[in-house]
Amino acid sequence: MSSVDTVGLVGIGNMGSAMGKSLLDEGFDVVGFDVRPERQSLLQAAGGRSAASPADVLRHADRVVLSLPGSSALTQVVGGESGLLEHARSGVVLAETSTLALEDKLRASEQLADAGMTLLDCPISGTGAQARARDIVFYASGPQWAFQRFEPVLLAMGRAAPWVGDFGAGSKMKFVSNLLVAVHTLAAAEALNLASHSGLDPATTHELLVAGAGTSRMLEVRGPMMVAGDFPGDSATVRVLGKDVELIRDFADGSDVPTPLLSMVSSFFTLARDQGLADADPAALAAVLSSLSPQRSDEQASTPDEGAQ
Repeated sequence: MSSVDTVGLVGIGNMGSAMGKSLLDEGFDVVGFDVRPERQSLLQAAGGRSAASPADVLRHADRVVLSLPGSSALTQVVGGESGLLEHARSGVVLAETSTLALEDKLRASEQLADAGMTLLDCPISGTGAQARARDIVFYASGPQWAFQRFEPVLLAMGRAAPWVGDFGAGSKMKFVSNLLVAVHTLAAAEALNLASHSGLDPATTHELLVAGAGTSRMLEVRGPMMVAGDFPGDSATVRVLGKDVELIRDFADGSDVPTPLLSMVSSFFTLARDQGLADADPAALAAVLSSLSPQRSDEQASTPDEGAQ
């Protein structure tokens, strides 16, 4: 396989490992690095290659995907020991796919540009489970020439990769998208909690809601977990989406734009963390609401309404 088909990957966690597998399935040669060696071993087991550092990734690839857990990781990967700047090569294009503070991505973009490299801002809309099914969308932003060069890589990992504008437009789009994700998750939990505590069958209620005008993507995806009362955090977590909620609130505050619904959602993410649900799926907001609701007795659940014939 020629070098043009080699893609670098820095960060092989929940999202990064899924994207690496998709790239391998599409015939790309993948060279990856993660601070946790066991994750690199998983990439090797899937057919990829392991690199010793972010700088080492650049020795093998001129298109690099970054999938990082936070801004401090981005700072370290770019400018830290054995970071990208240590082996800077003119013409390299990188795509940062995480949801981070926009000012941190802008700082990284400027540092890389000074070294002759181009960073794209391409946050993902979707969960880890969706990434494993290649059902994610990249909100791509940055120079169009760089996007056109990277587009085949993005489309190998997801179902769509629209270019939404200059660098930073992708993050702004992701903030707007995740505002709806967070609000709709709480709305779905609230509706199903009301249904359950009023005596309706949760599974039947979910089925009817999905078929009606009140449905949402979050009701469809997270509703079954709410009905089952099981919230595995292998796809998304309260911790991560809660972090995004605060990023969005900070961004909105900086733009002097009110987000009253998001502010309310934030308080429920705080309650979820306080109840030990930080690593559960955000569907666990249903458990938080249930804990705040009076528990129905078996007699209440089986007694027909007064006046019923």
